[in-house]
Amino acid sequence: MAEHRRREELPEDVDSDDCLASYTHIYSPDLLKDQVAFITGGGSGIGLRIAEIFMRHGCDTVIASRNLDKLKEAAVKLSAASGRRCLPLRIDVRQPDGIAAAVDETLKEFGRLDILINNAAGNFLCPASALSFNAFRTVLEIDTLGTFNTSKVVYEKWFKDHGGNVVNVSATLAYRGQALQVHAGSAKAANDAMTKHLAVEWGPSGVRVNAVAPGPIAGTEGYRKLGGSAAEAAGSFRGVPVQRAGNKTEMAHCALFLASRASSYVTGAILVADGGAWLTSPNDVSALLGIAASKRAKL
Repeated sequence: MAEHRRREELPEDVDSDDCLASYTHIYSPDLLKDQVAFITGGGSGIGLRIAEIFMRHGCDTVIASRNLDKLKEAAVKLSAASGRRCLPLRIDVRQPDGIAAAVDETLKEFGRLDILINNAAGNFLCPASALSFNAFRTVLEIDTLGTFNTSKVVYEKWFKDHGGNVVNVSATLAYRGQALQVHAGSAKAANDAMTKHLAVEWGPSGVRVNAVAPGPIAGTEGYRKLGGSAAEAAGSFRGVPVQRAGNKTEMAHCALFLASRASSYVTGAILVADGGAWLTSPNDVSALLGIAASKRAKL
């Protein structure tokens, strides 16, 4: 009975980077009517699903990353599924000038900007002792500097005078010092602090800044890279209170809540959406080092 109920509560999702064949609204379909969202890393994974769910709630979107071909393909899918406009733009979040040009293009195309989703990130499993200086720096540049760069550009070009919502996609890795994740955990911990600092400073301008911290999410590149499929096959999710991995639509619903008037009195918050995984999952150094060694052997 409990298992049947859990399945019934799950929102629709697909593992691939395709749009949903059907969707059941939880919130009013016009929750984000005629708003515009700028989504980094919006061409795949959680970012793509956030774009889709926002568009299914009346929002137009800009999806931005380094792979323009993938973005163009995603934009066609998103518009076909939702009937809303989607503008694909190539940016590197490490380059403020490129971000500025993309935001200018957004304002030229749509005339406004209401929501920023900072989702661009990089991650992989690696022991700290084997992590190169360049690899550590690159992850911080994409995850942390990228979040600051994009937030600052959007704030100065639009949010400062018009208000808006920022949602940072974070992680729970730093909460217990997850093995093999010093690079990503450090970057996301910095982003959580940044979320609070910006919420305090930008609140008087009508800007709310929040974050959602996903756990293991099926159908994402991170899930595949970080051994989620192997953990699922081994029954590891039985140790998670909700007994499963999350899905991308669930994360999109969290972002939708934080970016909408449903959370109008919420700012500086980190919404943990991991099914309770960080509370109970073992931080098993031996097992994780074994996974890392196996991955290196295959490379």
